[in-house]
Amino acid sequence: MSSIQWKVTGMTCSNCALSVSSFLKKQGMDDVSVDPISGVVRFEATESVSFQALKKGIHDLGYEVVDEETNQLVKKKWRPTNKQRFFFTLPFTALLMLHMLHPWIPVHFIMQGNVQFLLSLPVFFLGMWFFGKSAWNSIRHGMPNMNVLVSLGALVSFLYSCFGHFILQDSTYLFFETTASIITLVLLGNWLEEHTMESTQRVVHGLLAKQKLMANMIAFDDQHQEIIFPIENTQLRVGDLILIQSGEQVPMDCKILWGEAAVSEALLTGESALLKKTKKDRLIGGSLLESGSVKAQVTAVGEETVLSGIIRLIQQAQQEKPPLQQLADRISARFIPLVLLLAILSFLMNYLWLDVSLTPSILRSIAVLVISCPCAMGLATPAAISVGTGRAARKGILFTQSGIWEKFREVRQLVFDKTGTLTTGAFSITNYHTSIDASRFRSIVFSLEQHSTHPIAKSIIQCWAGTPTIRLSKVEEVKGEGMTAIDATGTSFRLGHLVSTNVSSPTQEKRIYLFENGNEVGWIELQDSIRPEAHAVIQWFKQKGIRTIMLTGDDENNARRVAETLGIDEWHAQQRPEQKLEKIKSLSAIQPTAMLGDGINDAPALAAASIGISLAQATQLAQQQAGVLLMQGGLVHLPEAWGIGTHTYSTVRKNLFWAFSYNIVAIPIAALGYLTPTWSALAMGFSDVMLALISLHLFIKKVS
Repeated sequence: MSSIQWKVTGMTCSNCALSVSSFLKKQGMDDVSVDPISGVVRFEATESVSFQALKKGIHDLGYEVVDEETNQLVKKKWRPTNKQRFFFTLPFTALLMLHMLHPWIPVHFIMQGNVQFLLSLPVFFLGMWFFGKSAWNSIRHGMPNMNVLVSLGALVSFLYSCFGHFILQDSTYLFFETTASIITLVLLGNWLEEHTMESTQRVVHGLLAKQKLMANMIAFDDQHQEIIFPIENTQLRVGDLILIQSGEQVPMDCKILWGEAAVSEALLTGESALLKKTKKDRLIGGSLLESGSVKAQVTAVGEETVLSGIIRLIQQAQQEKPPLQQLADRISARFIPLVLLLAILSFLMNYLWLDVSLTPSILRSIAVLVISCPCAMGLATPAAISVGTGRAARKGILFTQSGIWEKFREVRQLVFDKTGTLTTGAFSITNYHTSIDASRFRSIVFSLEQHSTHPIAKSIIQCWAGTPTIRLSKVEEVKGEGMTAIDATGTSFRLGHLVSTNVSSPTQEKRIYLFENGNEVGWIELQDSIRPEAHAVIQWFKQKGIRTIMLTGDDENNARRVAETLGIDEWHAQQRPEQKLEKIKSLSAIQPTAMLGDGINDAPALAAASIGISLAQATQLAQQQAGVLLMQGGLVHLPEAWGIGTHTYSTVRKNLFWAFSYNIVAIPIAALGYLTPTWSALAMGFSDVMLALISLHLFIKKVS
């Protein structure tokens, strides 16, 4: 099986997405997900599948698959947009609607049947080509879409008017303006909907725009002279040398070989502070060199870059469907046949039971067809989640797991790791002592810690940078204990992280001990400090009624001092990874529990928590188990992440309430004749726009 991702154009609502999804599943594709807003379609396929057949099937449904190869064809072949279609039909429809201004405007000429027929003809042909073709293909594949309702409404009114004018020759049967207004107003609604929905994708569009830019590639001629020439960054390969100058964007993930610069990673982290980067430091593609100049080697391209990974995580989060939306999708899938049945019942009820004449009865059934809107139900979740993930991404907050949104309102307990989470994790060596040669002691410790991802290990490596290394074998990091290894002579070493001295808060001192063949040969004393924002963050959660808990592998003395300083409700010290996991399970059994951690020893607990939250500098394993990533690194944006999660789900519920209420109220009103087909088309179009506006409010809403 291989993972396939396509961009599909032409989808306007969740019903369209359901059509594409159902088609792919019928063709044997697995794990199909379709986002109607971004147009991203993902699925798993076997090597034997015919992608051309799949693309043709999607084309027959009324949509187009756009990839790198076909995108060139799309650019060459002109395709009208909904905006262009609307402005083409508008003059004809406006002339047909002039009779509404009578007697202020003389419309005797326009009121003639032949003139009305000719004016409606271009609009009708365009509508049938656009809506009708899609409707017919969807019916042919057994997956009727929204265009079936629009096409039927326009077709019935047009044929009824033709019958009245050409057969009965009765002017009271002329409803050509109804046909034109339905098509024109639905096009207007689609155009406005597209415009507002594009706003929900502004962050993703911004990130995508940063992916393609020019780079200065470094090459060498026969005389080994350096040559610099421009190249599109998509043509770069791992190992290529590039020059990045002041004011330029980093074209791909790379490592600095020469020079230093001040770099802004605001695009990725939401943090405006500049970072100093020098030799051996890594640069993230899409970040900006505010000053300085560097020569660097490309380390990742294409889908392997950090920026591509972030975009992928955002898109995956936007495609998720909470249980409420899954219910709405099931209703939407059956909505088209239900509306057709309601339109028939509306005609029969009015004509047979309420003694309404033929023409008004037909118009009322047309109004039922046109006013119903399954799109709103299908777009309720994608619209809100697109805005929520977009706003979060601007602050360097990434939501990475499905089903996470509704959990925020349920969680009443938040568990913190200590080192590197509540504390900075940036230790400095204050003292060390050894009974062996000092340089050998430093070399052993430095060599061991090079194989660790623990914050203490990173700090020692930074403090003792340049220390000579020794050759080690069987190096292993034991979760919650430290490092073990054997050198070339068979000597065994163990470096323990968890023995501490008595200290004062908020500074946290820690001793780690080196053992050679089981005997202690020295110790290192390090100092850590509590994050400056930690106290305010803890207090914010306590004000929200969320119980705060700390689980740490550190000793009771340090754990108590941190907990008391920050005002944490409950704390547990000397917790091994398996103990953290069991504690999270027991807490979650009482009520939903979230956890914030950053180390390898936190990964099992993060996976077991209702919501796992990890920091930017966390280990890869911890990030993979987390549903929320705080890219800035600190706790500053944790309350905002929580608020965005809570308010996004609240917006989903508001959207679904609006969508269901609209259809429940609007269809009976149209069936009873209180809305003409023209007003019904207008209401249907603006129902989706209203839903998008509710979602867009999340961009500016105060959430923390």
